[in-house]
Amino acid sequence: MRLQAASPLEMQRLTRFLPCWRRPPAAGVPAKNVGFRKVASGVSSLGSASPRSLNIFDRDLKRKQKNWAARQPERIKFDYLKEEVGSRIADRVYDIARDFPLALDVGCGRGYIAQHLNKETVGKFFQTDIAENALKNALEMEIPTVSVLADEEFLPFRENTFDLVVSSLSLHWVNDLPRALEQIRYVLKPDGVLIGAVFGGDTLYELRCSLQLAETEREGGFSPHVSPFTAVNDLGHLLGRAGFNTLTVDTDEIQVNYPGMFELMEDLQVQGETQRKVPKSAEGIKDAFAEEAAHTEQVVYQPMNA
Repeated sequence: MRLQAASPLEMQRLTRFLPCWRRPPAAGVPAKNVGFRKVASGVSSLGSASPRSLNIFDRDLKRKQKNWAARQPERIKFDYLKEEVGSRIADRVYDIARDFPLALDVGCGRGYIAQHLNKETVGKFFQTDIAENALKNALEMEIPTVSVLADEEFLPFRENTFDLVVSSLSLHWVNDLPRALEQIRYVLKPDGVLIGAVFGGDTLYELRCSLQLAETEREGGFSPHVSPFTAVNDLGHLLGRAGFNTLTVDTDEIQVNYPGMFELMEDLQVQGETQRKVPKSAEGIKDAFAEEAAHTEQVVYQPMNA
């Protein structure tokens, strides 16, 4: 996302990836059967932390936040970005000249991808999300769908299960992205396809800078108020390390007009995209935000646009 002063904008810098996973067929689960596996051998249950990762995000808090967002009465008014990205991912699915008898959406939310797919392309669709309220309030779709409550890092499916895995604007909240990609590769069949989108490294760049400047001016230092995002080059490396090949990684920019910083932050909150992190020093933070909002255009946006 970017906010720009001359005409206030939000810019979503999206990284889209379309890797394939190829390997010799393995003995085990028949392709026609969808199997669930017990979460074991280092794969933890819902809400647990990955044993090998640095846990930046509180996954239980993120689940509560997404559940809260899914209950909001005017939620549909704030779904514009996820609707748009879901549509673009569906277009990528249609670009592939084959059908997919069994597909999986990792971090589906309310089903922003599935609503744009048809039965001629996808036979059956499994949707997983960490938030049960998002699954309960799923959008209408024509594909037969199964909803599964599951964490993106700990998929409860057997090896070689799905022909297609999609994911839209969800994987930036996992603590262990390499593990999440390995989990996706594990459940894909040989010659299976992964198509997804995540926020790129420059997302919310100006907002991040302006908050840092305001807090540094008042406090002599700053703590992060914007989550870190994965760089495009890093994502390609992580996909290759997870065992994917035939990689295609590109970026899109989506711009949305906003009158100011607080309107953007309200949208992020109702979208379930805020950190919900208690600052180390809460005293004076509201004043710092107010000061930043008053001077953001003068101090940050105008020089960047110049």
